[in-house]
Amino acid sequence: MTDDPIYHVDGDLAPASEATVSVDDRGFRYGDAAFETLRAYGGTVFAWDAHRERLERTCEALSLEHGLAAADLRERIDETLAANDLADAYVRLSITRGVQPGKLTPAPEVDPTVVVYAKPLPRGGVEGEPVWDGPATVETVDTRRVPNESIPTAAKTHNYLNGILARTELEPGSDEALMCDLEGRIAEGATSNLCFVRNGTLHTPTTDGPVLPGITRGIVLELAREAGIPVREGRYEPAAVRAADEALLTNRTWELRPIETVDGHAIGGGPITDRLARLYDERVERICYE
Repeated sequence: MTDDPIYHVDGDLAPASEATVSVDDRGFRYGDAAFETLRAYGGTVFAWDAHRERLERTCEALSLEHGLAAADLRERIDETLAANDLADAYVRLSITRGVQPGKLTPAPEVDPTVVVYAKPLPRGGVEGEPVWDGPATVETVDTRRVPNESIPTAAKTHNYLNGILARTELEPGSDEALMCDLEGRIAEGATSNLCFVRNGTLHTPTTDGPVLPGITRGIVLELAREAGIPVREGRYEPAAVRAADEALLTNRTWELRPIETVDGHAIGGGPITDRLARLYDERVERICYE
């Protein structure tokens, strides 16, 4: 990859130093945009169909009728990877409502702004290495997760102020902020989903609460069930996480990241975390590298 990465902006490839988006774009003005974070392994975009479907649901939740075909979006991703000579990469695809008059109410006619960019990541799969340097240090923060009744939890939008405020509470050296719902039950990390193990059962906060249905989260739960590991989705107090036998975070970039401590309480990974990480790597290897 060159020192000046190539971005894909509104159908054209451009060096990052020259790529621009209008200051009147609603994605900039209001965070009025949808996005997906993806990973490419060996040139293959992993779980593309799941990301495509979630992007469609986000746009539907935002009433953002962009008119773009999934094949067109995928082609822009592939062109971005090729232009940067990347096979193993982080990829971000964003669709904004585009440039409109400076009014809060969106106009029905949409000329979307579409941006794709990518950056290199290590190889994944069974021969890969994690992006993170070590297990995560996690803190429960005061900032609460926005309830679904205010902003649809399943919508992955540019408006990340909630997570930003959560991250500003962290002590130096901490990796992730663990957020609760309005009732004080654990929801998710600022940029991750949470899983933990008690007595051989894999627990995770239910998406019936304000929890983003993460693609990696879904794969991990599927792998656990296939492996005969009991899975429970529920509502949990922070104390339940602090008392866990094992705990981990999931997102597309980290994949599965063990939690070293929560609020200073030592937890760490363990046999179930290790097994799920291995199964995840094996799936990536089989789908993307073989």
